[in-house]
Amino acid sequence: MPVPVPRQRAIPAAECGQAPAASPDSGPSKEQAPPGTNPAENPTSQRENPTEKREKPTDTSTDRTPDRTPDKSTAPHTAVPRTDRRESSTPTNLTVLLIEDDPAGSPIVPDLIDQAGKPIRVRTARNLTEAERLLTDDVHCILLDLALSAPAGNSDAEGADELAVLRDVLELAPRHAVLALTSSSDAERGAEAVAVGAQDYLFRDELDGRLLSRAIRYAVERKRSDSAERRLAEGRMRAQENRRLERGLLPTPLLAGSPLRFAARYRPGRSRALLGGDFYDVVRTPDGTVHAMIGDVCGHGPDEAALGVELRIAWRALTLAGLCGDELLGTLQQVLEHERSDDEIFATLCAVDIAPDGRSAGLCLAGHPSPLIAGPGTPARLLPYDNNGPALGLLPGARWPRMQVELGTEWSLMLYTDGLIEGHVGEGRERLGQDGMVEMVRRQLAGGLQGEELLRATVNEVRELNGGELADDLAVVLLDRTA
Repeated sequence: MPVPVPRQRAIPAAECGQAPAASPDSGPSKEQAPPGTNPAENPTSQRENPTEKREKPTDTSTDRTPDRTPDKSTAPHTAVPRTDRRESSTPTNLTVLLIEDDPAGSPIVPDLIDQAGKPIRVRTARNLTEAERLLTDDVHCILLDLALSAPAGNSDAEGADELAVLRDVLELAPRHAVLALTSSSDAERGAEAVAVGAQDYLFRDELDGRLLSRAIRYAVERKRSDSAERRLAEGRMRAQENRRLERGLLPTPLLAGSPLRFAARYRPGRSRALLGGDFYDVVRTPDGTVHAMIGDVCGHGPDEAALGVELRIAWRALTLAGLCGDELLGTLQQVLEHERSDDEIFATLCAVDIAPDGRSAGLCLAGHPSPLIAGPGTPARLLPYDNNGPALGLLPGARWPRMQVELGTEWSLMLYTDGLIEGHVGEGRERLGQDGMVEMVRRQLAGGLQGEELLRATVNEVRELNGGELADDLAVVLLDRTA
């Protein structure tokens, strides 16, 4: 059923400064005529015309703005409409929604002025139904009279909850500041309202414009601060959870019992991420063979990162189950084809199986750059890549030959993704490439760098040559064997 808004509007208009109050023995004055109407036509009917009252937001029964008309003696058909039009276009900093149950319509809120001297708009609702209708995005603060009767159904067997209305308001407007109004003899109830979620409480029988205006500004700023702090805390918690999740998805090498030394560097191309489309793993099987793998899913978004994790886990499981070479890569391709979100997604991969004596290895390449090997007295070079097979996911039924390579007695073997070699060199379009990377590693090895220091220096120099962060994911694995 429509709310009887127009009749309520005419009463607070005089009490909130829009027009001088009429004397008891006189009819309504012409200054009380709403803007945009002609008082000469029918001044006594102005209060009863809801259509005309909805034409001006400041003249509806739910908005009360203090009047600033300079001269009340000015003729109403000329000066008053112009003044009211000028006031209605004046921007206000704050809008307040007052929820109070007063059948007589007498306001409990005095005239309000913000810190810039502009009037604070006050909308009035007598129940939660009206409040929900008036709670628009421009409302900054809610003034709730705790004496407001709770809606039907908000009581339990032991009696009504005294703060049920407040709880409903907080649920209705979780992003708005709320000030509770109570009597000076019921301070305990006001304190309970703050504990429930209100920003503050005030005594309705001790209100004045200055005190209430300051309390509203404080409540609004406190709500903003609390909301920002909560969002920041939630963001930090999500970031921490994501980091723990991504960190948990990075591999833990299984090299117990192996004399080989392991080092790795990993940098995702995504901003503020720990995981990208690159993936790697190293495990030692019971026969003493060390299996190392590095791969790259095309792209570097979250979907590619998830697919990379799936391929790494599948590779470890298949390796520990005894598969290697062409059989293992064929099974990985089936996993990729089943898990990828698009038929155009593919992955490159390099797998090395180092013999238990550490002197030789089997090498399988699936569209991936060949590893780099270096040893004492032997300059860094690339392992053969003549039998490089296609990337996983490109050709159904593809084969990947396994090449046997000699490593020697003392060596350093570096597996890497294309993020290491596709960075730019200087401001031009030239890229580092495999040849540039080999020369860089030779120079660093000649300088005595090994292990983590070698990888750190390599990645830092690649970034410096690129002129900043690399656009693609980057992963590097280094295995060392000493005599």
